[in-house]
Amino acid sequence: MMKAKVTQQGVLIPKQLLGDVDEVEIRKEQNHIVVAPVSSTDPILELGQHPIDDDISDASINHDRYLHR
Repeated sequence: MMKAKVTQQGVLIPKQLLGDVDEVEIRKEQNHIVVAPVSSTDPILELGQHPIDDDISDASINHDRYLHR
């Protein structure tokens, strides 16, 4: 366990606790402050990386219709 002094600017979290994380999300949940790593990949950009083989030829045009079946 580690303690840190709260200053006018807030609290400094030592880099050794963050590892190689480039960005974190800070949020308050009830009586806790949560510091969580933010994924460096955008899930939207990952769409279509592993398509499914099927006999549907218009999936890119009518994808909403197929998703909501």
